[in-house]
Amino acid sequence: MVLALALSSLRYRAAASLASFVAILIGCGLLIACAGLFETAIVLKAAPQRLSAAPLVVGGSAGFKLPDEESQVVPYAERAVLPEEQVAKISAVQGVGQAVPDVSFATVLLHDGAPAKSGAAVLSGHGWDSASLGGYKLTEGAAPNSPGQVVLDAATASAAGMHAGSAVDLAVNGQRQSFQVSGVAQPSQTVKSPAFFFSVADAQRFNPHPGTVGLVGVFPADGVDAADLAAKISEQVPSLTVLTGDDRGSAEFLGVSGSQLPLILLAAVFGGMVLVVMALVVSATISLTVRQRQQELALLRATGATPKQVHRMVVMETMAVGAIAAVCGAFLGSLLGNWIFSTSGSLGIVPDELAFTQDIIAFAAGMIATLAITFGAAWFAALAAARARPIQALAEAAIPGVKVNALRRMGALICGAATVLLAATTIFMPADTASAIGGPAVLTGSIGVALLGPEIIAWVVDRFGPFVRRVAGRDATLAVINTRARAVAFAAVLTPITLASAVALGNVYSETTAQKAQIAAYAGQLQADAVVTSTAGGFSPDQLAQIRSTPGVSTSSPLVTSSGWVEDPYDGNGSDPLRLLGVAAQDQGGTVLATEVTEGSLTQLRGNSVALPASVAGNLEVKVGSKINMRLGDGAQVPVTVVALLDSPSSYASMVLPADLLAAHTTSGLAAQVLVRGGDASALVSALSDRAKDWPGVTVGDDSALAASFQASADVEALINYLLAVLAIAYAAIAAVNTLSVAVLARRREFGAQRLAGADRGQVRRMLFVEGGIVAVTGLVLGIVISLFTVVPMALTTGEIIPSGPIWVFLAVVLAIFLIVWPATALSARLAMRRNAIEAVKMPGQ
Repeated sequence: MVLALALSSLRYRAAASLASFVAILIGCGLLIACAGLFETAIVLKAAPQRLSAAPLVVGGSAGFKLPDEESQVVPYAERAVLPEEQVAKISAVQGVGQAVPDVSFATVLLHDGAPAKSGAAVLSGHGWDSASLGGYKLTEGAAPNSPGQVVLDAATASAAGMHAGSAVDLAVNGQRQSFQVSGVAQPSQTVKSPAFFFSVADAQRFNPHPGTVGLVGVFPADGVDAADLAAKISEQVPSLTVLTGDDRGSAEFLGVSGSQLPLILLAAVFGGMVLVVMALVVSATISLTVRQRQQELALLRATGATPKQVHRMVVMETMAVGAIAAVCGAFLGSLLGNWIFSTSGSLGIVPDELAFTQDIIAFAAGMIATLAITFGAAWFAALAAARARPIQALAEAAIPGVKVNALRRMGALICGAATVLLAATTIFMPADTASAIGGPAVLTGSIGVALLGPEIIAWVVDRFGPFVRRVAGRDATLAVINTRARAVAFAAVLTPITLASAVALGNVYSETTAQKAQIAAYAGQLQADAVVTSTAGGFSPDQLAQIRSTPGVSTSSPLVTSSGWVEDPYDGNGSDPLRLLGVAAQDQGGTVLATEVTEGSLTQLRGNSVALPASVAGNLEVKVGSKINMRLGDGAQVPVTVVALLDSPSSYASMVLPADLLAAHTTSGLAAQVLVRGGDASALVSALSDRAKDWPGVTVGDDSALAASFQASADVEALINYLLAVLAIAYAAIAAVNTLSVAVLARRREFGAQRLAGADRGQVRRMLFVEGGIVAVTGLVLGIVISLFTVVPMALTTGEIIPSGPIWVFLAVVLAIFLIVWPATALSARLAMRRNAIEAVKMPGQ
């Protein structure tokens, strides 16, 4: 009976039911999208392309097994190579039909001396013997049997208009070289990246890591199962990674494994944010709809319904709407998940080759979480109405009380204390990890506002009501009275507005502040009058020598970047490896390092040596002359001697190694930038530009290019936060429109009575605009204050007092809040006053 009553009553509250439906629908969709992102990170499904014909792919170590963790493995930043002798060992395993080594090196097609496609060079050069790994078959011409010959893939040859016998210019490892196209090959399936196949002699000559191979493709003998053979190879040739199926894609595409942690963080942070936002939004919406039914529920109680029956009816109504919204949210979640993932790929956050995975587990997790939040919100919202005595409920339906109960007050105090504690803790954290602690402060602060919402609205009206009357005129008098009397209803609108502004300002300005400090710390370690950058693979030793001999150059140094760990004694950095910089020794041009040396000398920075930030050395309890073991970006264990201590900032510090040592353990094996110092900077840039005018993919800039290159990589990381902020703000904005519309539409009788008393539609509309303005300004101010608990501590950790960031973001947020509130108010007012005043007064409602 209670269920039948609950279902039959829904059609009489279409607006309120629609508001709950929209809030739950969007929340469910976002949660399912987050679950899909998390599942994608766990599965890491990336189908192989160029290696698709080989049933097994063998590569180097998958990553660094953290010494202080039982099973966590962090992927290396560079490709881990295998010694050539490992190929023979793999071939000797029983069941192996053929083991094909693969060597990759940077190769770019040139058109009129410039790269045919913009962007960084990819590892597109290979030996012809590895063409079988992708099932490449010659469609014209012959194999490259002699040096100076190359086979192009069919797509590249078609786009360039080349055939067997054509001459082609390529940039191989950064240097321009001319080749003859000996043939054109077609792969067995679609391969998006270009492929250039060289003779065995040329492949060995261009190999950035002589004596090694990047991968080994394995073809099982007839009748041998690939999975069984993979187990045998792993057992007989340990320390290698043997992959089958779609896992082979992570060996072909280096960025796939490295995207796992960012994706997990993206899904976890965004999912947690959505859970909190959804809980606040759904609770506010359901509480508002229940509050508007206070009179009806009181009458039910007066006619004999028990508190339990009333409570069950409200919960059943809400869950019926929630169940329909959750089912529809599954479709929305699929669309949102694919959109977020594709957007992340286009922004460079995840590699294009990674496939989005969202199966029944993701849908089930999102829908269960949605229904749980909906049930909890409905259960608590209905509790107060069900417990109230009939006479008390009728009185509260007329003039709702603004005083919150002790439980909500205690919750608000806890959230307030948590916000202050998070902010205080952030101040004492390193800047590179502070955002993980300070970020949740915007959520705890917003929860506190939601719990005290009615009292906050009442307090604002009591304190600033006279001021509003003076500013807004006589139309504001009734608006101020209404806002005070309807503080409970307006609190439901206040919550999403506060949340949207706090998340927007807190996320954006925290990121811009941290990003500025990060770039300043990176660029501050280096000094240059000119920066030469290659996007075609890097600089050869001959090119480095030509740069050094350029007129006006006093010193020059290749700059190599990577990441790694101090393994013994272990630095404890875990999944966040230290940044590594490679420069030349001081007497070889190493004065490009601007960081002050506190002990030791950079003249000794050669061979297996390292210069450590003094803070890192202190934590490791090492000094100049100490020997430590490092794990570099390609997984190599390298013993080094500490030759200098640097006065680097404690946050964003970098360890400095000889450029040639670090380059030997990077994927390309070459430096992508050269830092140059000389006299007149403009003359130096001009001279270097003349020197490099015939070098493909090389640009010359002033010292700002150094920060710009790091800015580009930092921007990719920042885009994650911006994407999260935009989605959370959009959800909160929709919720604000939702609750505001419900609050206005429920007042049809009130507006009709005002019009019967002499007010016209314009006066009622202006009254509503003032009410909306009060709530908007209150929410905006609260959002700004809450965001300061995140932004200001973040600034203090970077050594600044004032946060960094463009002022237009703040102005945009302010404008957005009013563009949310006032148009929604205008539209809702128009709908609420469609009928004439007499008909409106006769309608059910308030």
